[in-house]
Amino acid sequence: MKTIRIKGIDLCYEIFGEGNSKNIVLISGLGSQMIRWDSKFCDLLVKRGFKVVRFDNRDSGSSVYNTKNEIPFDKGIEQTFATLSKESIPYSLMDMTNDVIGLLDYLKIEKAHIGGRSMGGIIAQLLGSYYPERVLSLTIIMSTSLNPTLPKPDPEVMAMMTKVSADPFLHREEYFEEKLHFAEKISGSKYLFDPNQEKVLIEEELHRSRTKNGIIRQLMAMGSFQYDPNMLKKITAPALIIHGTDDLIFHPECGKDIADSIPGSEFVLIEGMGHSIPEELHNTISESIVSNINKKLPY
Repeated sequence: MKTIRIKGIDLCYEIFGEGNSKNIVLISGLGSQMIRWDSKFCDLLVKRGFKVVRFDNRDSGSSVYNTKNEIPFDKGIEQTFATLSKESIPYSLMDMTNDVIGLLDYLKIEKAHIGGRSMGGIIAQLLGSYYPERVLSLTIIMSTSLNPTLPKPDPEVMAMMTKVSADPFLHREEYFEEKLHFAEKISGSKYLFDPNQEKVLIEEELHRSRTKNGIIRQLMAMGSFQYDPNMLKKITAPALIIHGTDDLIFHPECGKDIADSIPGSEFVLIEGMGHSIPEELHNTISESIVSNINKKLPY
């Protein structure tokens, strides 16, 4: 793993398959680290001829948004949001999109295939719309266009996401209980949830974390996003939209809305998949990505 400085952001990234010529960049979700793009999944894409770039978004994992204006956060996300003005939002989703372009420039990658999950899927949409010359294909997984008319997240899951978490250094057991409960809740009904495997991942995330209140700033970026119904219509790259029937954060209608809005896109609905990518689906999803990349659009 390496870290570079891009306009005040320390961006941590990792490359699999250095010798391959086809580039694919994987973008993580809200508060999610690049290790959620499992190394076994990345290796499957490497075997299919890709150089895989995964990275931590600013304010997550080992990527740091350097700011002197720290946001106090001791009353919960909703109350914190209520005291902020639009002008005080630290950065936007477009800023996060430009981080990807900065990384591509640094790596001297002129064009790449893009994969984004959850919030990373929104960033992928922005890349496809505003930087079409840099995007060869799009795969958007368990994401949304943030269309305000779409179904809202499950209230219980939303409450779990917005509550103040236990301090992992002061109340370790409580912290892990909260994280494991949330991960199981969003995992879907068809694929077995492995708490031991999840605990190992949470441990690694704790070890890698270099930021404070990062998820709050990322939420602000999402919350300040202005939905534009014409944005997705501008996308010309082959687009694959993958969603699970059991997604409690972004209802399946969110995925269908993206697919309906991007010309020529393909929508794949996976039965029993929640808001995560279980190992049992690694082959299915990686093969779908390659199939989309090889697809020729009819226009």
